[in-house]
Amino acid sequence: MRETTSDSTSAARVAAAIGALTLRATRAGLYGRLTSGVEGVDATTYPVLSGLARVGPVTATKLAEAIGMDRTVATRYATRLQEAGLIARRPDPADARATELALTAEGERAVTALRGAMESLLAEEMTTWTPGEAAAFAGRLEQLTEWLVQGHDPSGSP
Repeated sequence: MRETTSDSTSAARVAAAIGALTLRATRAGLYGRLTSGVEGVDATTYPVLSGLARVGPVTATKLAEAIGMDRTVATRYATRLQEAGLIARRPDPADARATELALTAEGERAVTALRGAMESLLAEEMTTWTPGEAAAFAGRLEQLTEWLVQGHDPSGSP
């Protein structure tokens, strides 16, 4: 058996932490902290703006799938972001019947501000860590995230 009790305990702790991070209340609280002072974005519209920044210009349907939100809700939040001048709607080059969402220059600036706020928030906590601890955590988190993104199943098979 390749898993030791300590590996199992660590895995359980990581699983519990990921579970806590993905709770709606945790995300909403984090988004609220990040969006404070960023004009046109709030805790509800943050996932749409952030998701659009990560996946690039896409239809509302594809964006909703990418961020795990109902299409009608994503469309409603996109409209609020459009009214704030942070995103634009334009014809989808792949399908003339569809509309593509894209960040505006102001939206790009908002995303930069939000990412800066996230880095500052994390840096505040990480000041209590040694540089080695911070670097090791960042590396392992990147590794875990990449592994999860690659679609590995819990049994270890790709």
